Order: sequence, then structure tokens, then C-alpha cells
Amino acid sequence: MKLFSLILLLPIFTMAQFDLTVTAENVTSNDGKVSVAVYDTEENWLKFDKVFKADSAPSQKGSTKIVIKDLPKGTYAVAVFHDENGNDKLDTNMLGIPKEPLGFSIGKMKTFGPPSFEDCAFELTSDQSISVPIK
Repeated sequence: MKLFSLILLLPIFTMAQFDLTVTAENVTSNDGKVSVAVYDTEENWLKFDKVFKADSAPSQKGSTKIVIKDLPKGTYAVAVFHDENGNDKLDTNMLGIPKEPLGFSIGKMKTFGPPSFEDCAFELTSDQSISVPIK
């Protein structure tokens, strides 16, 4: 009977879900919203149609907190941007250079482009909070 009970409980222990609290730092105004995109693979990194999970919150000058709920244990990288005009996209110039402030978990913008998934990746094994400065 004990073995049967353990077998029934096994999926509960292996399906643990965690919350990731992302605090966007250096938010310059209350205009628009701050959006967070969570990626789980290098192949999908920074592809807007391949986001693993995303959420946004109204901008709060200084810092804005967004909680991404129910993430399974795993490796993730996060991109954050201040959608100043609230149009639900990262505005760029003719060359594709972002015109709105953005930042990444751990990694920083490079001279000629964004950091790699590997540069930004972290392990999520419990509820966790990260701070992401945006520029």
C-alpha cells in the first residue's frame, strides 16, 4: 500500500512549479509598461514568437516588479524592455537597434548586438528573484 501511495504522489514532486520575480531597474518614467520574456532554449532566444512565458506590468518610475508564475525547474534567460509607448513591441530604428530601454538576466548588451542565451542563462530550482537593469 505504501508503494502505491508513493507512485500516486510522484507526479506532484516532479511537477514542481516556481515563481520568478523580475525587478526591472532604472525605469525612467511611468509611461507604458515593462514587459518580461522568459526563454528556455538557445534556439528560441529573442524570437518574439518563441517566448516560453511572458508578462508585463504598468511602468513604475525607478523599478517595476513582474512575477512570472508556474515555471518548471530548468534553465532560463530573461529579456526585459520598457515599452514606453505601450504598443506591445520593442521599437527599433532602421538598423534594428532598439529605441526603447532593455536589459537581460546576467548578460549585457554587446557592442554589436544582444548577449547570447548562454551569457544570460540561470538555473531556476526554487522561487527566485532577479534584478535586471535596463538601458
